[in-house]
Amino acid sequence: MQLPGFPRRAEGPRAPIALLLYTRPGCHLCEVMKQEIERSLPRGQYTLEECLIDTDPALVARFGESIPVLAIEGRIAFKVRLTAAELRRKVERAFAERRS
Repeated sequence: MQLPGFPRRAEGPRAPIALLLYTRPGCHLCEVMKQEIERSLPRGQYTLEECLIDTDPALVARFGESIPVLAIEGRIAFKVRLTAAELRRKVERAFAERRS
């Protein structure tokens, strides 16, 4: 099932990994997560889109105050916080899954 707001998966084993950050305006933790993503991953290895949950009642019901939420290739990978090492590990796993 495709998550609401999630872009289609890129084709090819080394095409950029699709990241989707569920957020809302004024969310400090969302900004921190976005900065950590940008610091942790090389440019060109990922695409990052943001989805404002307040524009969709289903997303508000699903995530409520538990944001930010980061999806990698359509799967929820992190809620509220992430670490650089864990993010890199999950992105590499997403690349490996494409190859298999």
